[in-house]
Amino acid sequence: MFVPDFFRLNFVLSEEQRLRMNMKNMTLAAVFIAAALSFAGCGGGRSQEGVTEQVPSAEKADSCLLFGFDPAQMTVRDGNVRSGEFFSTLLMKLGMSAGDAYLLSEACDTVFDVRSLRVGNAYQAYYSPSSTGALEYLVYWQDRVNGVVFKCTAPYSVWKVARPVVTEHRYADVTISSSLWNDMLAAGVSPLLILSLSDIYAWTVDFFGLQKGDRFRVFYDEKTCEGDVIAVDTVRYAVFTHQGEDFPAVMFDQGDGGNIYWNEKGESMRKAFLKAPLQYSRISSGFSYARRHPVTRRVQPHTGVDYAAPAGTPVMTIGDGVVTSRRNEGAGGNVVRIRHNSVYSTAYLHLSRYASGLKVGQRVRQGEVIGYVGSTGRSTGPHLDFRVWKNGSPINPLKMESPPAEPLKKEFSEDFEAVCLAYSRRLDSLEALPVAKQLLKVL
Repeated sequence: MFVPDFFRLNFVLSEEQRLRMNMKNMTLAAVFIAAALSFAGCGGGRSQEGVTEQVPSAEKADSCLLFGFDPAQMTVRDGNVRSGEFFSTLLMKLGMSAGDAYLLSEACDTVFDVRSLRVGNAYQAYYSPSSTGALEYLVYWQDRVNGVVFKCTAPYSVWKVARPVVTEHRYADVTISSSLWNDMLAAGVSPLLILSLSDIYAWTVDFFGLQKGDRFRVFYDEKTCEGDVIAVDTVRYAVFTHQGEDFPAVMFDQGDGGNIYWNEKGESMRKAFLKAPLQYSRISSGFSYARRHPVTRRVQPHTGVDYAAPAGTPVMTIGDGVVTSRRNEGAGGNVVRIRHNSVYSTAYLHLSRYASGLKVGQRVRQGEVIGYVGSTGRSTGPHLDFRVWKNGSPINPLKMESPPAEPLKKEFSEDFEAVCLAYSRRLDSLEALPVAKQLLKVL
């Protein structure tokens, strides 16, 4: 199993070693500490201390090489595609005749589908510096990385371009004080990391119930384009700490196309059920046998959990199963019911609409979108009423336990343990940095 070079440590300062240090060997310790600091790198805040490494070390491409022409020799006009604008009308607005716009559209052929022009996307129109000021080139950006260049003079041609993307190894250490989103931003970490963490820990951490003092430490890859974060590519290793207990997640690919995230025991991070059927919301009402209904004001059982979320938020099935019902149930509004096995079944109430093509009898997979948050039925606002039954009796979804899925294959045990040890040592070295810096100040 390949272990990244930046995990090969020369020195790890443990708690026991620090306690045994005395003034006689302080100078020698300082040499090792300096080595550790040198290895870990320069430091910003604690959140991303010293592990930024470019892969590969790509320099910003020259505009001429990027576009296939020299934009410095031309006059540029920036804009965004407006509502109701088509490819041909955009070209005519920028100065081409209807006939020439048609010929350029024909030249697009299989390179670019002119019907895929999206409202809001950016473009740059480049004009000849001569007195004619004719439109020479149009650069249209499909996203922050990929674009299309149109040569707007005969012979017409079209080609694709891509801005350089840099992958960096990053480390984040975030402790919850208000919310994961705000604390990530305060630590200088891209909130895109939350999406990756929520996927990995979906079966272990209730992201609706994070508490003050909970902590995430994460090694991950981040992709940037011209200084902007465009993706959190891969989480390599993470530790979530809750009430003094650590929950590690290790990336290890067995090469079978299945699960790649495991806990420290080699158990799959994926379990039989998701912790929650939707992302990023709050619990507006819990499981109770004596709740005063917000509409009828009568005290009655509420054997589910209400997740407040914006209308239209995708709702996912928490596990594989078969759709047993998809209909309006009066007070429950639009409801989807799923039987997962002979023991468990779930229901998703007050949906605004069902997923396209969803039918009774259809088999659905864990995480598949089955509908969207709404306020149908007896409801005071957009939310999902989520319910779970075990052997026909309602249970609290927030307290439901789920056994691990298939564990790591035995033949990979040694390689897996080596990867776990490498990441653990790297984490220990970063934990030692604040103490090492204090010691250097004393010396």
